[in-house]
Amino acid sequence: MAQKTDGKDIIIDGGDRANRTLILAPGAGAGKEHYFMGYFARELASEKLRIVRFNFPFMDVALKTGRRRPPDTQPILLETWRTIISKFRTEELIIGGKSMGGRIASIIADKEKPNGLVCLGYPFHKPGNLENPRVEHLRTIKTPTLICQGTRDPFGTKSEADSYQLSKKISFQWLQDGDHSFKPRKRSGHTEVDNLATSVKAIKAFVCKIFNKNYNFR
Repeated sequence: MAQKTDGKDIIIDGGDRANRTLILAPGAGAGKEHYFMGYFARELASEKLRIVRFNFPFMDVALKTGRRRPPDTQPILLETWRTIISKFRTEELIIGGKSMGGRIASIIADKEKPNGLVCLGYPFHKPGNLENPRVEHLRTIKTPTLICQGTRDPFGTKSEADSYQLSKKISFQWLQDGDHSFKPRKRSGHTEVDNLATSVKAIKAFVCKIFNKNYNFR
């Protein structure tokens, strides 16, 4: 499967003539080349579906200088997403990403009107801080949404998510005993490999349903 960059170091996996696009943004702690992001790009890319990965500005600076930086302000994060969408928009488009990347995508989804939204580990709240959940827009979101979430994610467990009264447009794929990156504890009897594979399977089914197509993801 083809992988290339576009001159601004945006990574594109999938067929050169793919006419459907899934854009994935990374979270606050790692960039587009992190193994987690690369795994989903490799597993989901096909001749008919391209996967686009990009970094927010703060991460590019952090990687260039070798020094961690706090995330950009929300206006910059939002504008970065809008720029990427305008560059790679197709008639059949899904947006999303890991943690913060998916959260910011969810904020603009109804305005940008992609066909769907995929969030990989949604940060419902800061770990240990349940007082201000980031869910207000998720109660009314109209964009079909899939959230893949570990059942013991410190940013939002299953029981917490069940209490938020979210939009019926949102569906969940729960990863057993998974943390924020879907990794379970050894004693749980579950494995990271299985949780990652389960989330990929759920995303493939979501993509096929959104586009009303059956894909051969190879």
